[in-house]
Amino acid sequence: MTDRDVPALDDPVGGSLGGRHAHLARRLGRAVSFQPEVASFSAVSSDPDAAEWNDLAKLLGPGELADLFSAPATPPRDWELVFGMAGRQLVWSGAVPAEPEEAGPAVVELGPHDVPEMLDLVARTQPGPFRQRTRELGTYLGIREHGELVAMAGERLRPPGWTEISAVCTAPEARGRGYAARLITAVAARVMARGERPFLHVAEANTGALALYERLGFTTRKRVTFRGFRVP
Repeated sequence: MTDRDVPALDDPVGGSLGGRHAHLARRLGRAVSFQPEVASFSAVSSDPDAAEWNDLAKLLGPGELADLFSAPATPPRDWELVFGMAGRQLVWSGAVPAEPEEAGPAVVELGPHDVPEMLDLVARTQPGPFRQRTRELGTYLGIREHGELVAMAGERLRPPGWTEISAVCTAPEARGRGYAARLITAVAARVMARGERPFLHVAEANTGALALYERLGFTTRKRVTFRGFRVP
């Protein structure tokens, strides 16, 4: 089986909510979503009918965002498209990565007490959705300068056999020092040490991040479209 033929990667949200993150899910019928403090993503079956869309609408509530991530399913016409963004799904294609040999502050594991700083860093850098309890999805690593958190990366979706690397961000004043590469490879090494493979998602327009991921050993598995809809 090639990387292009991995069903778990075709529905990473559903696979994650049905497995390692089932304890962080809320469900109604076949519709499922993360608890709102954890993540915004929802999932439906590959061919949802009207009843399943109704279940998702009830689960989320009127006026709420149905973040379908990369799912191709299209909701009813009265669901307003809030955003649509071209992106890619990439998979790690090499051996266990070695952390770049660069001098600098140590990579540290972030805990519950670090959440306020993590949220502040996300607000300043906008790497993507990150909420009060997102840290519960997996391990998050960071780098500090003079005691201040200036870079981080961590684990998000976990479909069977895989772990997504996400929330890769560096404060503007700390860029150009190789921190993102150090953190990505450190997270990837942890993922592979437990017998899983790393993957990630990136917006097509984020050419700088895409170039970094490819340099580190990630290859494009497929192109995707990230979409979110307003529940009527």
